Amino acid sequence: MIRENIDSVEKMVEDSCRRAGRNRDEVLLVAVSKTKPLSMLQEAYEAGIRDFGENKVQELMDKIPSMPEDVRWHMIGHLQTNKVKYLVGRVAMIHSVDSLHLAEEISRQGVKQNVTVDILVEVNVAGEESKYGVTMEEAPALVEQIAALPNIHVRGLMTIAPFTEIPEENRIFFQKLKQLSIDIEQKSIDNVSMSVLSMGMTGDYCTAIEEGSTCVRVGTGIFGERIYQ
Repeated sequence: MIRENIDSVEKMVEDSCRRAGRNRDEVLLVAVSKTKPLSMLQEAYEAGIRDFGENKVQELMDKIPSMPEDVRWHMIGHLQTNKVKYLVGRVAMIHSVDSLHLAEEISRQGVKQNVTVDILVEVNVAGEESKYGVTMEEAPALVEQIAALPNIHVRGLMTIAPFTEIPEENRIFFQKLKQLSIDIEQKSIDNVSMSVLSMGMTGDYCTAIEEGSTCVRVGTGIFGERIYQ
């Protein structure tokens, strides 16, 4: 079933890229495997998935040793500073950096472990109170502050759009994040590249790709409904 789901998602990604006049290789598919058992991750791996997203540090740490070494792990959930030390050097990217305080700890751990950490700044484009992320207005200044820190590299922006049954409703938020990334890129800040736009999930990734997403985070569309213990 997972292989079929991945094939289906892959076709949707390809179709969305075609509609937007983009190449398929411009969009990274991250399989959101939070709460899923290892057997399902292994099935996805066998179907060609190499990028997996988790939102809890402990769950991520438990899964890393049991999966092949060429898996690229993405931390996509809210991150507490006291957990940063476990992730640095272990994950390909942290998508959810929403404060200078958190970035400083990532930088400190990066220096300590002699690695440079790729991060995205999380922006709460829709201004939802239930979501983490900085405001659109705060984002450029935060990017500049983080860029000055050692052993951390701002690769772009991330957002979690509102949950909706109608993907079209989120188009405006994806357009806004894309424009924000262009505005920040034009500042030519050292140690900042706006090459990654992590936006779009199971319900709206096609719309996100049409609006410039370079990374979609798909969980339910690949693994089915979430399992909560």
